[in-house]
Amino acid sequence: MDVINAAKGAFAKYYLGIDIGGTNVKAGVVDENAKLLAHTSVKTEAAGGYENALQNILTAADGALELSGIDIEKIKCIGVGCPGTMDQAAGKVVYSNNLRWEDVPLGLDIAERYEKKVYLENDANAAAYGEFVAGAAKGAKNAVVLTLGTGVGAGIIIDGKIYSGSNSAGGEIGHTVIEIDGWECTCGRHGCFESYASATGLIRMTAEMIKEKPISRLKELAESGGKISARTAFNAAKLGDKYGKEVVDKYIKYLACGIANTINIFQPDILCIGGGVCNEGDNLLNPLKKEVAKQIYTKNSSKNTEIALCALANEAGMIGSAMLGRNK
Repeated sequence: MDVINAAKGAFAKYYLGIDIGGTNVKAGVVDENAKLLAHTSVKTEAAGGYENALQNILTAADGALELSGIDIEKIKCIGVGCPGTMDQAAGKVVYSNNLRWEDVPLGLDIAERYEKKVYLENDANAAAYGEFVAGAAKGAKNAVVLTLGTGVGAGIIIDGKIYSGSNSAGGEIGHTVIEIDGWECTCGRHGCFESYASATGLIRMTAEMIKEKPISRLKELAESGGKISARTAFNAAKLGDKYGKEVVDKYIKYLACGIANTINIFQPDILCIGGGVCNEGDNLLNPLKKEVAKQIYTKNSSKNTEIALCALANEAGMIGSAMLGRNK
């Protein structure tokens, strides 16, 4: 038995996935079955410049390798999920607003350090691919994954492959407009899906309601918590506060609008949503499904898109990045 296991280990394939965020960079070693074996996290410190952030990225990667006990020689290839637009052929990050990078040779630098093939991908796409190969969208042919955080990240999988458009910048579902002349978005447009369906949007709706209705359980919860969060309105609604419920209903309506638009365009097998707001579970999912059902074009189809919560949480980016090169 030991000989057989040793033989399996000798032929096993391992991959290194790096998930770069504005605050933290996470790195993990993943096996050929998309199982995360070990991972680590360090501060990105992008404000210190590209070279400083690069050293932190390499530190995270080295830490993951050390924790896994897998030598770099056994790593088949390396995948990197990074905010922004990639030039995959050139191994460069063309532009990343979150990291304040422009035309940096990230893929080339990592490849030079480890002498491995490196695959660069937008971080939302990498996370979506993680859900596709090992999470809630596993087994689907076509899938869309939305992450509801500070903004709305999106990844699109078509026929098992990441769709990123002819300029590697496709899939920006968060910057489709759902409210003409609405709130100004960080992208410069007004009324973007992201402005309303993100955690940031939910916090803004809650703050506006508190300002309008200063005597409410909603305000009491915000003050007791020290600040308004994406959970404040949901918590107030659970306690029977009508203003909290009003905020939640409004938020879900906006979220459903953007999701229905996405389903009408892509008709995926499954649409997964993730992010901190999704910790509300069925309190979010059940009314959301009902609202989406009113708005989608294929109301009576037996193959309507399934709406589900993401399954991999913070591991999706690492697993998805690691798996970018598995089939190449």
